[in-house]
Amino acid sequence: MTFQTNPRVDAVKAPPIPEAWSWVEGMTFPADRPLLDVCQAVPSSPPPDALRAHVAARAADPETARYTDIFGLPALRQGLADDIKNLYGGDVTDQDAMIMAGCNQAFFNTIVSLAGDGDHILLPAPWYFNHEMTADMLGVGVVPLPFHADRGGVPDPEDARRMVNANTRAIVLVSPNNPTGAVYPPDVFNAFFEVAKEAGCALVIDETYRDFLPAGTQPHDLFCRSDWRDTLVHLYSFSKVYCLTGYRVGAAVAGGKFAAAIEKVTDCVQICAPHLGQEAAIYGLGNLKAWREENATIMAGRADALRRAFARNDLTYDLVSAGAYFGYVRHPFEDRSDVEVAQMLAREQGLLTLPGTWFGPGQERYLRFAFANLDEAIMPTIAERLVESQG
Repeated sequence: MTFQTNPRVDAVKAPPIPEAWSWVEGMTFPADRPLLDVCQAVPSSPPPDALRAHVAARAADPETARYTDIFGLPALRQGLADDIKNLYGGDVTDQDAMIMAGCNQAFFNTIVSLAGDGDHILLPAPWYFNHEMTADMLGVGVVPLPFHADRGGVPDPEDARRMVNANTRAIVLVSPNNPTGAVYPPDVFNAFFEVAKEAGCALVIDETYRDFLPAGTQPHDLFCRSDWRDTLVHLYSFSKVYCLTGYRVGAAVAGGKFAAAIEKVTDCVQICAPHLGQEAAIYGLGNLKAWREENATIMAGRADALRRAFARNDLTYDLVSAGAYFGYVRHPFEDRSDVEVAQMLAREQGLLTLPGTWFGPGQERYLRFAFANLDEAIMPTIAERLVESQG
């Protein structure tokens, strides 16, 4: 008799990126009209030479082949705490910073620590698909917060106030958002914090892309609150800012009882984040401030170029929101599903996007464009191919 797999995991949707690539499997695209990949959020360049040289040198030290503490190297925990204080203000310490093997794992460990069978989390639709997949395989319910295109994809805290109940364990926000690119204003963060505090649940904020906000931007001031540790769980990734996606280094920043819970989960799931990845993040925090700012400027330029490209009068696709790595686009075809439109763009226009329904309910008219891996000069070509697809 063949062994059985976990039916809860069996029921989770398949990873979306490989499915999208299957649409163009076996196809060839001419050199003068190459496939444009806007389906996956990946940096367009490798880590800087100095960082790679540093990691190579550190790899010669046998100590870097050993485990670190469960929550990471002390220098990285302190460096992240200092970085947060410089950007947000507040009193974050190294004891609040807990290093994980990437932000996806930080989210997984967080939800395991917060919720169980019969509990649920609130996710604004559209959401990052791995967040839904995590909740589904853990048996944690997902309650969608409505999508508001008229708010540029920024969720409404009053929706959450109406929807929280005794089984709500967390309200999850992502800003700058994946998939919409929307950037939530500070007053929205503060309002959600109050809702979560009153409900007695966590406010989990994934800020993987916060390094791509305009220079000098303070995303919010929640760390300045004396009670932030009672409600806030901040998630972060070093992957995008230093182009370290394969190094797997992220973090959860929180305090109090939560730290004790997530330590148990982290020890079981990973023991510690990759040692050399942590060494890379330490180097980045201490030595790459100028490179980091330049990289953010490049990404902002690509977002601006995408906005300009969508300003064409003959383009009936609507750019609802854009920021960091992402643009969220309303397609013009009332009689075609988002999946059909995405497949058509891939096969006929050489433009590989993701359908909106892969990010949650009610997204049939939308597509996600992950544009960060394309130069500014390519953005008008995206618009040209969309115009051609209109028939």
